[in-house]
Amino acid sequence: MLPLRDNIRSSSFPIVNVAIIVVCAIVFLFQAFTPGHLIDWAFKPRELVSLTAIAGQGLGVIIEKLFASIFMHGGFLHIGVNMLFLWVFGDNVEDRMGHWRYLLFYLACGVVGNLAHALLSGFSPQPIVGASGAIAGVMGAYFVLFRFAMIRTFALIIFFPIVFDLPAPIFLVYWFILQLLIGVGTIGLATGVAVWAHVGGFASGYLLAQRLARPLLPPPDSRTIRPRVVHMRID
Repeated sequence: MLPLRDNIRSSSFPIVNVAIIVVCAIVFLFQAFTPGHLIDWAFKPRELVSLTAIAGQGLGVIIEKLFASIFMHGGFLHIGVNMLFLWVFGDNVEDRMGHWRYLLFYLACGVVGNLAHALLSGFSPQPIVGASGAIAGVMGAYFVLFRFAMIRTFALIIFFPIVFDLPAPIFLVYWFILQLLIGVGTIGLATGVAVWAHVGGFASGYLLAQRLARPLLPPPDSRTIRPRVVHMRID
């Protein structure tokens, strides 16, 4: 399932969310036009526990890769789906947290997601890139802050495309459980998709959102507005 939009309007322009999307797009263009040039900045979990890597590069460089990889992607589909999710969910979370707090939150979720992947992949030597962990954190925060939202959703049912509205908790819980089930089957394995970064990012976003912003209150009961009857006299 893919989210197309939600029904929550932001009260401020999501400058940080838009800036993240722009930066990811620029970095991806550099990757596309200079193949292999930025791959050295991909995060390699094995380097966290390799004394040779730490001695050769320095722990500071490895930490820089941990952050830099959050803005890199492995292909058009990868960045396209990630940026769509970020566009739908990120603006509202930024609106509730504030711009600078949202930026720190986003980076923290991305790092926690990458560390979760490193631990549960057995510190795989395979490099990973992508904002999936950070965006999963945004989704975890959205679950806390906007449980009464509706998500316009696109899905394929036996190759037939359909579009429908789905309560945000159902969409987000379904997504999280799917990642969790896939992740359980890949514990200790070096896979091409960092599923545990999704799980770790979502969990960290869920927990941090409860500290950084107050949950959204339920919407008030709707009131029926009765039409005003105007009596007119015709002479």
